Amino acid sequence: MNASDDHPGDGADAARVRRPAHGVERRAIAMWALRALAVWGAALTALLVAYGLWESARPWLLAPAVAAGAMLLVRVAVEPWWRFRVHRWELTEHAAYATTGWLVQEWRVSPVSRIQTVDAVRGPIEQLLGLSTLRVTTASSYGAIKVQGLDRAVAEEASTRLAKAAELTEGDAT
Repeated sequence: MNASDDHPGDGADAARVRRPAHGVERRAIAMWALRALAVWGAALTALLVAYGLWESARPWLLAPAVAAGAMLLVRVAVEPWWRFRVHRWELTEHAAYATTGWLVQEWRVSPVSRIQTVDAVRGPIEQLLGLSTLRVTTASSYGAIKVQGLDRAVAEEASTRLAKAAELTEGDAT
């Protein structure tokens, strides 16, 4: 099925494979870069400290330190921009859509009738940047749909809107 295919019929538009309409905030680039810096920067720092303190292990620590430095560079300089181009979302009266990922990209749609909970989540870095993650938990064993990098007010409005739509939609969310 092509993303541009039209499927007429009752409610078919809700499940049509297409690019979601909305991107995430540009501040999400900083969020993903800071998260990567926290993890890979700490790993590289620990390896460099061990390299400086533990002379007998220097030959064994050089390769992991170079690998951690390369990962730090990719995860800070490439991944956030790539995610920014991929991460998209959209809410309709019938479904919640999201595309996420960078190396492995995922397109998900959740019919409103399957929604069980809707949350706006803010971790420390997100709070610092005024961002939120919209988390839509569904009756699916695959897990929640998560849209990272939304403006705080947008995520709160979207969670309220989805919760109301799910409340009004008939079905048992199973």
